[in-house]
Amino acid sequence: MKYKIVIFDLDGTILNTLEDLADSTNYALSVFDMPERTIEEIRHFVGNGIRKLMERAVPQGTPESMIVKVHETFTEHYKKHCADKTRPYDGIKELIENIRNAGVYTAVVSNKADYGVQTLCKDYFPGLFDYAVGEREGIRRKPYTDSVNEVLRQFDVDRTQAVYVGDSEVDVQTAANAGMDVCMVGWGFRNEEFLKESGAEFVVHSPEEAWEFINK
Repeated sequence: MKYKIVIFDLDGTILNTLEDLADSTNYALSVFDMPERTIEEIRHFVGNGIRKLMERAVPQGTPESMIVKVHETFTEHYKKHCADKTRPYDGIKELIENIRNAGVYTAVVSNKADYGVQTLCKDYFPGLFDYAVGEREGIRRKPYTDSVNEVLRQFDVDRTQAVYVGDSEVDVQTAANAGMDVCMVGWGFRNEEFLKESGAEFVVHSPEEAWEFINK
């Protein structure tokens, strides 16, 4: 196999987290008497971290001080409810197991808050990831390459021996900025047409197709 490490995005790539994100977002909005958002709106708001999700979800013109309060309320709720409805996509565990059985490292790099990344990886993929990085102080969000570079340093792997698997335009940009190969998936929060408009050259539609791409 060409690759020594496969780095996965989390939301929309290995886990369908949309309903829990929507529930916690709407809970936080309702606390402050703000209009709730549809799940399709939330789908398009995610990808750039929770802070950006809050900025997009609140009504236009909401003061900064109020956005901070909504963010804090979301965080408190999501910490308790991040796994209520979240589920792995069909075939994802088998894909990760195939990669590991081939002697290849596996990691997660996400713009989700680090507490959520660690909790969800532990709950849904125990022992299946060698490393996981979420949004935290000192690590700039994707498409900056801070988190990807941290993973590559951790395992002393060159970027030419790594592939990033993701579902959004942010992931396309992250891989390009890092000089890595990218495998975009079409089962997540963005459709194939949008991904290709965002620069994706190739989109897979099942974990089996992803394995064929990775195992080349």
